[in-house]
Amino acid sequence: MVFKYFSILLLVFFTVLVILPVYLMVKVSLSPPEDIMVQRPGFLIRNVTFRHWKDVFKSGRLWQPLKKSIIVATTTALLALLISIPGAYVISHLSRTLRYSMILSLFFTRMFPEVGIALPIAVNFIKWGLFDTNLGLTMAHLIRVLPVTAWILIGTYRTIPSDLEDAAQVDGCGRLGVLKHVVLPLALPGISVALIFSWLMSWDEFTYALYLCLREKTMPLQVYYYISRGDWFLTASYATIITIPVIFVTYILQKYLRSGYLAGAVKG
Repeated sequence: MVFKYFSILLLVFFTVLVILPVYLMVKVSLSPPEDIMVQRPGFLIRNVTFRHWKDVFKSGRLWQPLKKSIIVATTTALLALLISIPGAYVISHLSRTLRYSMILSLFFTRMFPEVGIALPIAVNFIKWGLFDTNLGLTMAHLIRVLPVTAWILIGTYRTIPSDLEDAAQVDGCGRLGVLKHVVLPLALPGISVALIFSWLMSWDEFTYALYLCLREKTMPLQVYYYISRGDWFLTASYATIITIPVIFVTYILQKYLRSGYLAGAVKG
């Protein structure tokens, strides 16, 4: 009983720890300067104003970055799944030693700091005509997204009973048929998690965008632009707008994050 209450308190503590910065960000974006720029600002929102939001919409610095970020994040997430779904399936069926070697090799690529490889990538992309393009930024984002997506899907495939695949092969399904008709429907929760993570990792990526975007910036670069200007209220408004697509995408995909997909799949 004591452990139960302690777990609840711990959960509440970390929930507040996560939500509090988001609330303060929204509060600043919706408050007039006279409510914030005081010695002891109140915790609650007293006087709601949409002036900062209107300034963001009228600035001409919102729609193009928003469009670019949505296109790049969506393309990156879909390409990451397209590559990782069959690749992770193959890796999940390797022997234990070889499988872990492959997983470690995937994460070995994440050991290099992005700031150290972004410049060489930018130089090569200039030669290939991919600099300041959505395709070039998508290819760069795949460097950081693919290992995580593959790791999530490998773990997902390992939870699916091999008896189901064996039964499908006995019924005449080939490897691709087993993957399409048996594995993928059962792996939907893991695929949804991989899709969410890959979309979010591309959506809030900053380093590659800083090196590869010159004319058309992404939303994180626009937030950095306002931070460098020292404008708290426009920064908070932009940061709040960035979180709206995140909530929207998570809400759409959460219906696939259901337990019990394997319940009753294997009898006896």
